[in-house]
Amino acid sequence: MRKFFEKIVEGGLLISGSVTSFTILLIVFFLFKEASGLFSSPVVEEGYVLAVNKSNDVSHLSPETIMDIFDAKITNWKEVNGKDEEILVFRFSDLTQYYSEEELGDEFQYVPEKISELVGKEPGIIAFFPQQYLAQNFQGTVLPEEKISLSDFFAGTKWYPTSAPAPIFGLIPLLLGTLLVSIGAIVLSLPFGVAVAIYLAEIANKRTREILKPVIELLAGIPSVVYGFFGLVVIVPLIQKGLNLPVGETAFAGSVVLAIMALPTIITVAEDAMRTTPRAMKEASLALGATQWQTIYKVIIPYSISGITSAIVLGIGRAIGETMAVLMVTGNAAVIPTSFFEPVRTIPATIAAELGEAPAGGAHYQALFLLGAVLFIITLLLSISVEYISSKRKM
Repeated sequence: MRKFFEKIVEGGLLISGSVTSFTILLIVFFLFKEASGLFSSPVVEEGYVLAVNKSNDVSHLSPETIMDIFDAKITNWKEVNGKDEEILVFRFSDLTQYYSEEELGDEFQYVPEKISELVGKEPGIIAFFPQQYLAQNFQGTVLPEEKISLSDFFAGTKWYPTSAPAPIFGLIPLLLGTLLVSIGAIVLSLPFGVAVAIYLAEIANKRTREILKPVIELLAGIPSVVYGFFGLVVIVPLIQKGLNLPVGETAFAGSVVLAIMALPTIITVAEDAMRTTPRAMKEASLALGATQWQTIYKVIIPYSISGITSAIVLGIGRAIGETMAVLMVTGNAAVIPTSFFEPVRTIPATIAAELGEAPAGGAHYQALFLLGAVLFIITLLLSISVEYISSKRKM
């Protein structure tokens, strides 16, 4: 009977592991499937076209260039290797500035003809209008429909997903924001975390350990939104006033909050690893004349380095993947950071803030899934690297 139950338990564990593995594979497959769709999306907003006068020899415009033109940052075609001609920006909503309602028709039946006429007579025009109003005998030149490229995303320096006529999905500002906040959090939390772990494992008496250990473990269970609220009402004002900054929502504020959140994980895992050091090794070190601190540095830490490394990985994973707390205290500015004391936006915060508003299946939706894929790859590479380093140390 006992063997029968053991077989049932083994079978249950096998099924559970198989289902879990299969589910993870499905999630990864779906993530990358949705993400890859971004590169088949058009640069210009779907259902719209960009057109110029036939005399204009510009045939290619990048998403960032299109945005700069429509934001009046580029005002002459010679700035984009065209003729020395002032750029006239035309949006579909501007049509009534050129033609009366009577000229457009009661049911807008003359709109295609009027748009064609306008583009044909204005040499410096760039027109953005719905494709349904493209006349059969269009007098201008419709810019060729291009797809979002790998370089547009991975080398893009701007993130404007709702920009019209060409949304911009640039990874670099979000990636740099994520790395800046995460690295700052680890730099702040790692020394304190390891120090507290050493204290609990080797220095604190039993009563102190029994009091502090549950308190530290309890901190790991506090919801991240609570940490975010604490950071917003306490840490952010302190940083703003203490450093005399225009705003307190900065990468540094995010790093401080994440460091506090990562501390319980680092302390708990590192302390457990240190306590696995054989008592005989510690006693042998002390018997040879080593001090307690020399024993900690020369014996305990090297022996438990694998566990400490795991604590670091878990801490970094917590920092990189954190969403709500970071969303509340970093300012959410999707720009390339030039200082640790500027607002930034991280990848998880971007996904959380924008996924609910992105139309399912659209370019914005797919770009957010691609951000998730990038985050997955970063975490995977980090785990593999640390495991490799840990195994080398054991050898």
